[in-house]
Amino acid sequence: MTEPPPTPPRSVDWADPLPDADVQRVLVVAAHPDDADFGAAGTIAAWVKAGIEVTLLLCTRGEQGGFDDTPRAEMPAIREREQRAASAELGVTDVRFLDGWSDGWLEPSWELQHAIVRVIRQVRPQRVVCQSPQRMLQRLQASHPDHLAAGEATVRAVYPAAENRFAWPELITDEGLEPWKVTELWLTAHAEVSHVVDITDTFGAKVRALQAHVSQTAHQGAGLEEMLRSWNARNAAVGGLPEGRLAEVFAVSRIN
Repeated sequence: MTEPPPTPPRSVDWADPLPDADVQRVLVVAAHPDDADFGAAGTIAAWVKAGIEVTLLLCTRGEQGGFDDTPRAEMPAIREREQRAASAELGVTDVRFLDGWSDGWLEPSWELQHAIVRVIRQVRPQRVVCQSPQRMLQRLQASHPDHLAAGEATVRAVYPAAENRFAWPELITDEGLEPWKVTELWLTAHAEVSHVVDITDTFGAKVRALQAHVSQTAHQGAGLEEMLRSWNARNAAVGGLPEGRLAEVFAVSRIN
């Protein structure tokens, strides 16, 4: 779902991210297909190029999305195909969808947290990327209720549940999924920006990924790339990058 450009960062004390050389695996969690591509596709493509294994987890199949009369019953399969095609443009092959949660009605329930903890323990990532759980009234599209719910559930799953062996012990006894300590959490669409990633070299992959979400972006035509370039140029300016560079922005929290 489309997000407007970020507001400038506030002066806050956030953690410096790990060097990418110290990261082997990343888990990206998002509410809907296309969310991660709008917020982090250029960064994800760069990680894959650097040899980092990236897993994308979608909480819903985005069946309420779209701008035409496509029957709603067909939309989940369409959007799943689109997300897999978009991820392929970034080099991501491990794309997972949770079952049982509906677009538009996502809540940070214990059941959703449990499902995300399971995937964290399966993937064992050093870095987790998710949507901010904090609503920004000045950027309400970025704070879609499903985004907030996916972000809140992921934050709770990262700490403390994923690393606590007494949280859902059946994951250990029944599935052999031992606790896992995530080292850092990256938030997209957060009011405070602490880290800027130059995506100039992977911007083309980001555009192609979002073009693959045909049901969501085809109506924009050539305007899609223009819009993305404008947003990412503003991100770069926020981060103090030279004119002509493009960037994505995050808030990074060190967990362990």
